Amino acid sequence: MKIHLLVVGRTVSSPLAALIDDYATRLHHYVPFTIETIPALKGTKPLDAARQCQREGEQLLSRLRPDDHVVLLDEGGRQYRSVAFASWLGDKFQRVPRRLVFLVGGPYGFSPAVRSVARESLSLSSMTFSHQLIRLLFVEQLYRAITILKGEPYHHE
Repeated sequence: MKIHLLVVGRTVSSPLAALIDDYATRLHHYVPFTIETIPALKGTKPLDAARQCQREGEQLLSRLRPDDHVVLLDEGGRQYRSVAFASWLGDKFQRVPRRLVFLVGGPYGFSPAVRSVARESLSLSSMTFSHQLIRLLFVEQLYRAITILKGEPYHHE
């Protein structure tokens, strides 16, 4: 199985981007992992939130494959403690044949069309984070989950 993180808009903070890259490099030791960035929309001032979500959604959907297992990173999704998330991920390693794709939407979330193709939604916190910061939080938790599954000493409980 491959893990793919699909995000809207680039990470503009160099320190955040460096940390994300660090965890992505660590993940490569365990699993094929890629991050794909869809460029942020330009000229969005005349667009309302629904129209912006729709246009971003069209871009996200164009990058998905029919056999992808799509998981939204969404504030309304299911929350896990780190060990439970590791167990959830371990189950996906057994059940998802090709790509496990996690989506990070833009500032207004996901369109109904994107929500309709998602099989699951995960939330990393009850709090709201910027879509740039959530990338770092997610890749760190993904790395943590894999080290838990491998029995490595990164996670302490």
